Amino acid sequence: MSDKKRLIKTVQELIRINSENPPGDERRIAVCVKDYLKKLGLEVKIYEFGRKRPNVLAVLKGRQGRHALLLTPHLDTVPAGKSWTFPPFAAQIKNNRIYGLGATDCKGNLAAGLEAIKSLVEERIVLDYNLIFAATADEESGSGLGLIPLLKKRILRPDAALVLDADDFSIIVAQKGLAHIKIKIQGKKAHGAYPHLGVNAIDIAVKIISALKAHKFSYQRHKHLKPPTLNVGTIHGGDKVNVVADWCEFELDLRFLPGSQARQLLKVIKSTAAKFAQKFSIEIEGIQQPYTIDKAHPLVKYLAAAARRVGVRPSIRGSEGATVITFFQEQHIPAVATGFGVEKCAHIADEYAKIDNLYKGAKMLEEFLKIYEFDK
Repeated sequence: MSDKKRLIKTVQELIRINSENPPGDERRIAVCVKDYLKKLGLEVKIYEFGRKRPNVLAVLKGRQGRHALLLTPHLDTVPAGKSWTFPPFAAQIKNNRIYGLGATDCKGNLAAGLEAIKSLVEERIVLDYNLIFAATADEESGSGLGLIPLLKKRILRPDAALVLDADDFSIIVAQKGLAHIKIKIQGKKAHGAYPHLGVNAIDIAVKIISALKAHKFSYQRHKHLKPPTLNVGTIHGGDKVNVVADWCEFELDLRFLPGSQARQLLKVIKSTAAKFAQKFSIEIEGIQQPYTIDKAHPLVKYLAAAARRVGVRPSIRGSEGATVITFFQEQHIPAVATGFGVEKCAHIADEYAKIDNLYKGAKMLEEFLKIYEFDK
C-alpha cells in the first residue's frame, strides 16, 4: 500500500535536484530515479541522445509478458525564473502544500509513479503484463532528446501508454494540434524622413498579423476542446528608428482541433502573407498533430474506475496545450494522460502541489496498474 510519508520524502528529494531545461542537465535526477528503481529489483537502463541528457527506463516483469504498458513522466522542468516567495529548490511544506519548481510539473507525478511501483513490489503483486517505466529528458523543450527518439528508434514499444503529465486527476482523451511558424518579411531600406522611398517590412508584418487575427479558421467542434487559437509570440524588425525597416520576422503559435490539418493552416498563412508582401519566407519550426482517443478504450475505462476506488470523481477532458501523447499516435500506440498537480500552477513562481492529491494519485495509479486489462 502506498505510504504518504515516504511519498513526501521522495517528492522533496526530487524537487531539491535542479533539472532546469534550459540549460538541460538531467544527470542527477536520473541517477536518483535509477537508484530508486534498482533497489526495487527492476531492470533499469539509461539511454542518452545528447550530452548530460539521460532517460531512465525500467521494466517490472509481468506474469505473461505478452503485452506491455508504459508509464511515463518527465525529469526536466522549465527554468525557475524570479519572483519566488518560497525557494524553488527547498521543497518547503506549508498548509498541506509542497512548494518548489516541478511540484506540479512534473516531479509530483514522477514521485507518485515511483511510489505506486514500490507499493506493487512490496505487496509482491505480479501484473498480467510487463510494466515499463520511462522517466524522460527534454520534455520542456520538445522531447527531441527524450521520448521522440525512444519511440522512433523503437526502444520503447509498448502496447499502450499512460503519460503522467496533467493536473487534478484529469484523464486527457483529446488534444489540440500545434504549429509553430516563423514568417520573414523583406522590405526596402530608406531614410526615415522619406518613408515613401522604401518598403517598410514592419508595416507589412502588421497587416499580415491583422489579417490572420481576423481570419475565421474552419474547424469541427469538439466536446472537450475550445475553438482554434492563434498567438503572435515574438516579433523583431528594423535596425534603427530613423531607417525604414527592410526586414521583420514574427512567430506564430497555432492550436487546431482534430479534423483539421496543418497543411490547411499553412495554405491560409501563405496566401494571407502573399496579399501584402512581395518578398517573404515561411519556416515551420514544429508541428504536432491533434489527438483523440475513444472514451471506451481500456486506458480511459480503468483509469476512471481506479479514480473512483480512491474517492476521486474522474474528469474526462481535452488538453488545450501540447503533451507528449501525440507522439504515440505516430507509432500507432494508444495513449492518454493523467496527473495530480494543480491546474494553472505549472510554470509559475511559487509552484506547488497538494500533498493529499499526490497521495491519492499514487493510490490511484496503484489501483489502475492492478486492474488494467488489455483487450482480449
